[in-house]
Amino acid sequence: MTTAGPARLNRDIGRRIVPLFRPYRVQVAVVVGLIMVTSTIGIINPLLIEAVFNKALFVPGGPNIRLLVILVTIMAIVPIVNGAIGILQTYQTTRVGQLVMRDLRDRLYSHLQTLSLAFFTGTKTGEIQSRLANDVGGVQSVVTTAASTILANIVIFASTVVAMIILSWQLTIVALVTVPVFFWLTRLVGERRRRVARSTQESLAAMSALSEETLSVSGVLLAKVFGNQARDTARYHEENQRQAGLQVRQQMIGQGFFTIVQVFLSITPAAVYLVAGLLLTRGTGISAGTVVAFTTLQTRLYFPIGQLLQVSVELRSSLALFDRIFEYLDVVPDIVDAPDAVDLPAIGSGGRVAVREVFFHYPGAPQDALKGISFEADPGQLVALVGPSGAGKTTISYLIPRLYDVTGGSVRIDGADVRDVRQSSLAAAIGFVTQESYLFHDSILANIQYGRPGASRADVEQAAREAYIHDRIMEFPDGYDTIVGERGYRLSGGEKQRLAIARVLLHDPRILILDEATSALDTASEREVQKALDSLMGSRTTIAIAHRLSTIVNADVINVIDGGRVVESGTHRSLLRDGGLYSSLYQEQFDGGKVQWRCPDGDVMADGTVRHRQPQAGITGAG
Repeated sequence: MTTAGPARLNRDIGRRIVPLFRPYRVQVAVVVGLIMVTSTIGIINPLLIEAVFNKALFVPGGPNIRLLVILVTIMAIVPIVNGAIGILQTYQTTRVGQLVMRDLRDRLYSHLQTLSLAFFTGTKTGEIQSRLANDVGGVQSVVTTAASTILANIVIFASTVVAMIILSWQLTIVALVTVPVFFWLTRLVGERRRRVARSTQESLAAMSALSEETLSVSGVLLAKVFGNQARDTARYHEENQRQAGLQVRQQMIGQGFFTIVQVFLSITPAAVYLVAGLLLTRGTGISAGTVVAFTTLQTRLYFPIGQLLQVSVELRSSLALFDRIFEYLDVVPDIVDAPDAVDLPAIGSGGRVAVREVFFHYPGAPQDALKGISFEADPGQLVALVGPSGAGKTTISYLIPRLYDVTGGSVRIDGADVRDVRQSSLAAAIGFVTQESYLFHDSILANIQYGRPGASRADVEQAAREAYIHDRIMEFPDGYDTIVGERGYRLSGGEKQRLAIARVLLHDPRILILDEATSALDTASEREVQKALDSLMGSRTTIAIAHRLSTIVNADVINVIDGGRVVESGTHRSLLRDGGLYSSLYQEQFDGGKVQWRCPDGDVMADGTVRHRQPQAGITGAG
């Protein structure tokens, strides 16, 4: 990489960092003012030293005690005032820095929320968490203290140089002759530190991803049943070892350089004494007070030089973290509201869904996942999608709520193309019940309320009753305040599904999508969930994806998907009579003419007929 590349990148990032402080320009101005005051006050005492020596202590006739008391009193007051102002400066600097940090975290999190499902399916959760936690946390020192440190030390440096020139321009040249070389070397060291810092953050992200995957409930369970704890531990150890090595490299880069700097800065005062002696021999008028004041200022000069060099290196290291943060902020959302997007009409009944000649291609996939799919679903209808695994059923369910955009054709709800509808309106109109319902590590009440934040306790309990889960909830010692655990692992599969259904009932959508909502449940749990689904469906438009064909035998329309196309469409009986793919799939599940599945209202026979014991109801016509 050429030197022009990093320099240009540094300027670009710098231009993006500065606007982060723009909302707090007044507070920043106050901080700058305080820094100017505290940094300038510091030169008063060294200058007073010259007066103490030359006008109060070593004067003809003995020390001038009155003047000495005045000068000493001023010298005592100056650090007290400076310290008080410094406390205020530190508070203001920290406050502004933390406000900027808050805004940066909020901005990154809210931006991530706007990205499509494709981004999250292609990015490890641990990587995302690392950018939010490790990377944003890593720039905290830069945002909160680096800017003020740089400004303060620049002011200290400038004011000290001015004071030194006033005392002796010859000695000033001696004191500053090596400074430009140090700043040039600092740039080289900083670039090396930056590269290592980026590798360090990438390693931290890998560790976060690994721990998130292997220490989740699912990951721990998988490791235990396969006996892979030692393997996962070894993987973590290997990455942890790499992280430790990178941390050592990052800390050690430039330490030799800084040692050399400190040695030179320590030797320079001796050189000043030598030059001062030579000047005295030539009768230049330099007094003892001038030499003492100058060396005091010199000590004050070298501290900001060391600070500036150190902060410069740290700042360049932090630029690697800003690189990673801005990488995510620069990801352009591919699912956005159109400029003229509208809301769906507010209607109480279900919405009409029309999928028309839809093509879809996943990024990087070798071929289209959907190839001209068309079907319709009207309010009150149950439309089923069945077919082999990988046929494209779940992809269709993602296109209806616009989790992905079609690459051809259109998906319409009540006549409106979903690409012309506000995403918030789509979310309000559509409810999703999946095979594995996600629950937060929170109370049952909070998990159900997620469907309609702010819903009353009474509304939550009513939704739970309609989902046939209220009585079970009340059996827990803490009732609705029961913590469900990570991903709801304290609950059975049927209980989790009914909680998810209660959440959707509270959401009250007009369109319902069921993606294998009961396929992972045992018969007893399935009965309870199907009763809940019966309450949920009502007059809504329902699109059900099913592998267990007994659950959709009474669907109004069954669309058979294969290879991204609708190859058959009809009722359960008509599709069996046709003897096509649906009939083959059904025969694979049911054979011999015996009762293959029982439920409270009837028996599903192997030939596809339903022997009812009660009037037909629900998603299956059998309970």
